[in-house]
Amino acid sequence: MAAVPAFVIAILLVLAPATQATSPAPSPSPTGQSFQNAISGFLRDDTRAPLAGVTITAKSGDFTGTTESAENGSWSIGVPAQGTYEVELDESTLPDGIKLAEGQENPRTVSFSQTSNLSVIFAFGKGIVVQQQDFGQNLLNRLVAGLSFGLLLALAAVGLSLIFGTTGLTNFAHGEMVTLGAVLVFALNAMNVPFWLAIILAMVGGGLFGYAQDAGLWRPLRRRGMSLVPMMIVSIGLALAVRYIIQFYFGGATQQLPFAQSAEIQVGPISISPNNLWSLLISAVVISILGIVLLKTRLGKATRAVADNPALAAASGIDVDGVIRLVWIVGGVLASLGGILWAYYRPGVTFDMGSQILLLIFAGVTLGGLGTVFGALIGSVVVGIFVELTTVFGLAADLKYVGALVIMIVVLLFRPQGILGRRERVG
Repeated sequence: MAAVPAFVIAILLVLAPATQATSPAPSPSPTGQSFQNAISGFLRDDTRAPLAGVTITAKSGDFTGTTESAENGSWSIGVPAQGTYEVELDESTLPDGIKLAEGQENPRTVSFSQTSNLSVIFAFGKGIVVQQQDFGQNLLNRLVAGLSFGLLLALAAVGLSLIFGTTGLTNFAHGEMVTLGAVLVFALNAMNVPFWLAIILAMVGGGLFGYAQDAGLWRPLRRRGMSLVPMMIVSIGLALAVRYIIQFYFGGATQQLPFAQSAEIQVGPISISPNNLWSLLISAVVISILGIVLLKTRLGKATRAVADNPALAAASGIDVDGVIRLVWIVGGVLASLGGILWAYYRPGVTFDMGSQILLLIFAGVTLGGLGTVFGALIGSVVVGIFVELTTVFGLAADLKYVGALVIMIVVLLFRPQGILGRRERVG
């Protein structure tokens, strides 16, 4: 059992000095001072074109900070402390024919909330008449964004479903496996490791963390005959321990990975950010490869056999412990990759980012059918699309994740085994 904390601490001891010594430089203030906190955003007109040279001012007490938007529309003002600020956009510096959209408060009062970077968004319309985005276009964009979000959820959900299918364990520490991938990329990048190599090493680290969990904790508990409910409680304790170890070394601030901010691009009729597009493509390719392995290879067939009936699989000569160990490694790799993509989707890396979507991951697994890999995929895509579509129909952004849980409850009322789950008789 001691192997898991030791492994986590070893990783995070490497992480600690890197985040402290080489973290990205704070935004400079107009007076030349360097501050750890910043108010920032992107200025784009209603055609998504960046607005450059626009003046923005932030005020609080005796502090006044002013900046101009860059060529890509980005702007940032370093501020001395987290708190409440009045942010004002100088409308006289806007390009000809561009005005703030109706209902846009300017100046506006904004407040920090558990983050070192506060984003402020201004919406624009051309001339006096504000052009509303076509509903069909907005719906299409949200569908694509939902598919991207659903597929990154599926990366984590498929790993969780594999673990549940082969061991019966509901692993509440899976969210921390998601967090670890993003945190390791940030730490390795801070140590000047090439970005592509940092991603590969982070995924390897996630796989090693999964291996260490099974070898040091879950396998000994299985051999002692511990039932699933106590093991689930142990996983909750492990999740809390790993989460706050990460917070101790990483800190509570939100950090950004390289290339986190990018202007949206037009792909045919769809407007999407490059990060979301890459996330969609990478997730689709990885899940397709995993599906082929599970369906076409001997290893995949052995994994499905263990998930269906471990005792019968062992009697058939399959190394059940070896398959379970491999499932934990694959689950850790997939969770780490999902965490990296989640850090770009949010965007930002925080110590609790995995726990923020853990319920959505569980929702995808439960909706698709417990223990079914392809069910987890379908369930996650349904959850991701539903989350994004709720914003189109006016649901507040703070409530969109609640809507996904509601739809899961409604579906399970009519199909308790999930979309692809098998109906079983109990008793």
